[in-house]
Amino acid sequence: RYGPEKVCWTLSDAYHEVEGGHIRIYKADQLLARIREAGLKPYGTHHAHALHSPYWWLKCAFGVDNDKALPVRAYHKLLVWDIMKKPLATRVAEQLLNPVVGKSFVAYATKPHLPKAEA
Repeated sequence: RYGPEKVCWTLSDAYHEVEGGHIRIYKADQLLARIREAGLKPYGTHHAHALHSPYWWLKCAFGVDNDKALPVRAYHKLLVWDIMKKPLATRVAEQLLNPVVGKSFVAYATKPHLPKAEA
């Protein structure tokens, strides 16, 4: 997703210069156009993983490979707690924040059926 990823790219060159890592940031309309160009028919989208955006912003600010920084460790602990316990508070927070800072853009699409070849 463009916005949250752009923050990461702005904070850290190391975040996007990892071999095999993030090489492009697409805006939703650009990605949907590419999906259509590939012959798929998008029918729905949403954003996800809002609670993960601040974690990566912290990682980028303190060093992508620096897991020892207190803010990074503390937020990671929160994410693990959220994943393991699934508390209502974080579920609601994520639902409210997903449209604003959801790290992932999710697109649903169908692949048109091609006519069967005649034998």
